Amino acid sequence: MTLTEQVTKRIIRKLIKGEDYRIEIVTLINAQFLQYVIEFFKQVAEAKLKNQNITVDWYKKEMLSLDLSPEEIAINSGLNKKTITNMYNSGTKEIVINASYEHYDTLYKAIEDLTQVEDLNLSLSIKFNKVSIELDINESLIVINTLAVKRAALRGGLWSTAGKQAEGPLMLTLCKLFKVPKENYTEKLKSKKVKKGSVNREVDFFLNTEKDVFKCEVKLMGKGNPESADAVIARDSKVFVADKLSDQNKAQLDELGVEWVELREINGFKKFKTVLDNLEIPNSDFCENLELELDRILA
Repeated sequence: MTLTEQVTKRIIRKLIKGEDYRIEIVTLINAQFLQYVIEFFKQVAEAKLKNQNITVDWYKKEMLSLDLSPEEIAINSGLNKKTITNMYNSGTKEIVINASYEHYDTLYKAIEDLTQVEDLNLSLSIKFNKVSIELDINESLIVINTLAVKRAALRGGLWSTAGKQAEGPLMLTLCKLFKVPKENYTEKLKSKKVKKGSVNREVDFFLNTEKDVFKCEVKLMGKGNPESADAVIARDSKVFVADKLSDQNKAQLDELGVEWVELREINGFKKFKTVLDNLEIPNSDFCENLELELDRILA
């Protein structure tokens, strides 16, 4: 799952300006989910029409067909592939399909038991190509559950992707705003140049002087998230840049001797100069128009 270049740039712009970037991700989730809903309803309508005279479970026959990908089978069964992988410590095609079928049968029985106990009258009507099909309560609940699982999968994937894809470009933008020479930062560095520990694949950005290399960590987390200190300790980072930091987060980082920047503060990005000065990284004061500079850097 990836973000478009334009979405990533809008996220960086909002972060630097101290604005909430989350609306960009929420908008993307909504757009992708609604597109999925339309396509999914088309598939359901076509599957139902093909099986009007079949008494077996048409949803399982069509929507969990082995002709579909393991990811599609998992979602249509009411699970996502990541959940199955975590449950079985494996995401092979065979395991995903078997787990999906088992879960669907369990879900179907649970819905049947529920509808027999509860006096519910629910149906879902879908019109497609001027033909209307109607789903009974059992079928409707299965479809609703599938949509809920898909949205959760989209949400988790896009939030995780946003943080990972924005890290490098965000640090690069900060360096350009303060005119850090190119030889004093890099997004990739050989492990032999790092003084402590090995290069962690999740650490994308480094600042450096002639004699020292400093790992940088970016977390687009909410205030109070306890992950900050844990991430720094695990990755031996010297610089920590975050959207929000609680007083406790800041105290933890200060105790660890880690330079930090909270972007959501008023002109929070300007604290990056203090970080650069403390690490003796060459830089210049920022005296430009922020909007114009961001236009230039993110062009």
